[in-house]
Amino acid sequence: MNTLMIQYMLANPEWADVLTDEDKRALTPLFWMHIQPYGEVRLTMGSRLQLAHPVPQDPDPEPAAG
Repeated sequence: MNTLMIQYMLANPEWADVLTDEDKRALTPLFWMHIQPYGEVRLTMGSRLQLAHPVPQDPDPEPAAG
């Protein structure tokens, strides 16, 4: 997940002139400040993260007639 967030940020043209080469060399997906190893984790399995492009979702299939 961290790698995808960094890729998305680097692909954004707004950051092209902000980050120096030194800044880019310091980037790592190994940051963990957002992780709570002993805290509460809330997962929402009914939704997707909007990273770069929205993923079209299939409509709910109709129940089989029976």
